[in-house]
Amino acid sequence: MIMINLFNSLSKQRAADKRAQFKKALIHFEARIGGQLFGHIPKDHRREFFCLDEHTWVWHEEWIDAHGQHQAVTTRYDVRPSGIVKSQGHASYQALSPQELRNFKQAVAAYRRQVDREYRRMLGMA
Repeated sequence: MIMINLFNSLSKQRAADKRAQFKKALIHFEARIGGQLFGHIPKDHRREFFCLDEHTWVWHEEWIDAHGQHQAVTTRYDVRPSGIVKSQGHASYQALSPQELRNFKQAVAAYRRQVDREYRRMLGMA
C-alpha cells in the first residue's frame, strides 16, 4: 500500500511538473511575440511583453549600453477592479496616465491579435 501511494504521489508530481513546464514555454513563446509588436529589436537587445496571468502584464527590456554595461527595465502592470497600475523595479505602484492607459489597451489588443494569429498559423488554421 505504501508503494502504491508513493507511485501515485510521484505520478501526480510529474504531471504537475509537465504542466508547469508547458505553461512556462507558452509564456516564453508569447513574450517573444509581444516583444516584436513595437518595431525592430536592435542587436544585443531583448524585449518581451506578455500576459503572466489574468491580472498581470509584463514589459521587459534588456540591452547593453554605450559603456558595455548590461541594463534592464521591467514594468509590471496589474489590472485591478479600480483600474490599471504599474510598477518599475522597486518603485511602488502608480496609476497610468490617460495616454499610458490608451497605449496599454492598444498594446494588449495587438498582443492578443498577434498571439492568436501565431497559434492559428502553428495549428494550420491560418
